[in-house]
Amino acid sequence: MNYLTATIQKPVPWNMLYADDVVLLSDSKQDIQENLEQWRRALESGGLRISRSKTEYMVCHFNQTRPLDTDVTLDNIKLPQVHKFKYLGSMIADDGTIEADVTNRITTAWIKWRSLTGVLCDTKIPVRTKGKVYKTAVRPAMLYGSEIWATKRTHTQKLHTTEMRMLRWSVGVTMKDKVRNEHIRGSLKIAPIADKMVEARLRWYGHVIRRPEDYVVKKCLSYATQKRQRGRPLATWLTTVQKDMKNMSLTVDDTENRTKWRRMIRKADPV
Repeated sequence: MNYLTATIQKPVPWNMLYADDVVLLSDSKQDIQENLEQWRRALESGGLRISRSKTEYMVCHFNQTRPLDTDVTLDNIKLPQVHKFKYLGSMIADDGTIEADVTNRITTAWIKWRSLTGVLCDTKIPVRTKGKVYKTAVRPAMLYGSEIWATKRTHTQKLHTTEMRMLRWSVGVTMKDKVRNEHIRGSLKIAPIADKMVEARLRWYGHVIRRPEDYVVKKCLSYATQKRQRGRPLATWLTTVQKDMKNMSLTVDDTENRTKWRRMIRKADPV
């Protein structure tokens, strides 16, 4: 695929390829239609065919304006328009929010947790072993992709509630037992999920800052954004990171030393 489309590919982020998943971006309907047609011809020249049933399109309207007529076709077949879609495990929404992704991560974590109830809910299994299983299999499923989230308090609370429900069931404790969350975490040796989110976000930030200036992800930090509407501005990923750094008394210069940065941002689980 990469060979067949080499002459028509645009730089990231306008064209992104991962295995057989392709994302085409544009700031106009006409351009995306032309680009899609170019890809169709290029792939079909090599015997490949774009799936008519799996191909979808999404119109991003971050400024909350009413979208215009944006029908997109592929070989005269009208493609379905969606308001969110899953790409490489993460949910991307047309309004730029992360609600769908947070919900998807919680659902995925529950699926993983239920598949391990034979261990996590077995009274014969030591509590510390249950904690290790949770940290190894369940928590990573819930935090996948969280390093790029601009979280609100409601998002953090949802994840916290989900985690505590899992942990309480694992140790056989209910709210009626009046056992504090700190005691449950202490017995399982598990740090709060909010702390682990901050650690993941700052770890990714340090990784991006240390990259060359022409690195595509680093370029995204300086992309111009549309003028915001009246009212309180929405939190961005960068402002969220800056808040995390302020709370931990960190500076951008600290990111230069990778080992030191990882040590400074670490939110270790209880020993």
